[in-house]
Amino acid sequence: MTIELHHFLDGKPVPGTSGRFADVFDPSTGAVQARVPLATADEVADAVRSAAAAQQEWAAWNPQRRARVLMRFLDLVRAEEDSLARLLSSEHGKTVVDAKGDIQRGLEVVEFAIGIPHLLKGEFSDSAGTGIDVYSMRQPLGVVAGITPFNFPAMIPLWKAAPAIACGNAFVLKPSERDPSVPLRLAELFVEAGLPPGVFSVVNGDKVAVDALLTDPLVEAVGFVGSSDIAQYVYSTAAAHGKRAQCFGGAKNHLIVMPDADLDQVVDALIGAGYGSAGERCMAISVAVPVGEATADALVAKLAERVRSLKVGAALDESADFGPLVTAAAVDRVLEYVEAGVAEGAELVVDGRGLTVPGHENGFFLGGFLFDHVRPEMRIYQEEIFGPVLSIVRAADYAEALRLPSEHEYGNGVAIFTRDGDTARDFTARVNTGMVGVNVPIPVPIAYHTFGGWKRSGFGDLNQHGPDAVRFYTKTKTVTSRWPSGIKEGASFVIPTMS
Repeated sequence: MTIELHHFLDGKPVPGTSGRFADVFDPSTGAVQARVPLATADEVADAVRSAAAAQQEWAAWNPQRRARVLMRFLDLVRAEEDSLARLLSSEHGKTVVDAKGDIQRGLEVVEFAIGIPHLLKGEFSDSAGTGIDVYSMRQPLGVVAGITPFNFPAMIPLWKAAPAIACGNAFVLKPSERDPSVPLRLAELFVEAGLPPGVFSVVNGDKVAVDALLTDPLVEAVGFVGSSDIAQYVYSTAAAHGKRAQCFGGAKNHLIVMPDADLDQVVDALIGAGYGSAGERCMAISVAVPVGEATADALVAKLAERVRSLKVGAALDESADFGPLVTAAAVDRVLEYVEAGVAEGAELVVDGRGLTVPGHENGFFLGGFLFDHVRPEMRIYQEEIFGPVLSIVRAADYAEALRLPSEHEYGNGVAIFTRDGDTARDFTARVNTGMVGVNVPIPVPIAYHTFGGWKRSGFGDLNQHGPDAVRFYTKTKTVTSRWPSGIKEGASFVIPTMS
């Protein structure tokens, strides 16, 4: 039976009216399990107008009262964690334990947002001039929007929505049409937690909905996560219409392996960071850079054995290391890159093609791939594959290893594994990427720091969550105040100073 999904407006489910739908697959079976409506521009405009009407009352709530709604929301989501994780897995394909991590990392930002009242405090200068006080206030922008990807259908919507809502804004979410059910359920839980109708809305859609959000005059800011080309389009379009934008794109995350590194630790890190969630993570490690031929030979020998032993299974298979990719098109994309790598001369050490999972023969499965002797001019090095493919690029020395991620067009994350503190310190200071791990393969910052890449991995001045989120979702008003003492002064034509 195919389920027909809906939008979520004014605190309740609303059927789509466009007559256009996208299929939502079960990646483990290949079957269509739901249809999601694709919004018209008018439907998006209705959501934005509803948000604008609700936002003024919500902004008038004091920050602590707003935070209490998020506290109740936390409890509601935690009570449903198991069912939400299974729902997420059934549409995305990641394992249930991985889906729980998706939810948990989102909730950590909700926890941070509960403390946002502290960060909303302005500044005050007493007697900045004779009888003059100067102070600032942080005020919400109004209506803000989030356009989020399929690979983290709980985490990234919460990364964007929780700080925006805590700051007093109304939030309109356009989630991925590939796995929209968890965002829709989160919207229902927000209302159950006491969020006024209209403050959090979900409009499902494609480019029509995206363009409607980018051009609507009531939308003050837009956050996006997806591919770099679309991130650049969203950023430039939003800016052209006078909106703030924080847009995060693709990645090619390197892991540098120094000769003194513990190779068993490195292999464990690469297996989890490279193949977890079938490589469909913006922080996945897709390039390993061993320094020196001896390091490379030893690493490849250990890695190949582990990659061959990975268990690929259905999303709900608790024994699986990773599950299917999200769609058949995603499988085709990965296979195209694999064929390109072979054609360009890379050595395919482990070939994940031809994998079938018994009982799920029509699922979107691939095994793990391992390439060695990959060169920087190859497509599999230059472009984001977004699949279970790890490339080995051998570096002759530390200088070359440092140069590879620094000169790549993407600058999301990088890691170095070493036992030498001087090397680690030099690397973290000099490498040209936004997030760095030292003996940590996936350097995603905790919620009270900020997440964001450099170069073509990020467009905009402010990052996700942490203090940057408060800066992004508020505007600063500065007040200069004087209460007359009864002394009359003549008009002055000189610019005021504090002398």
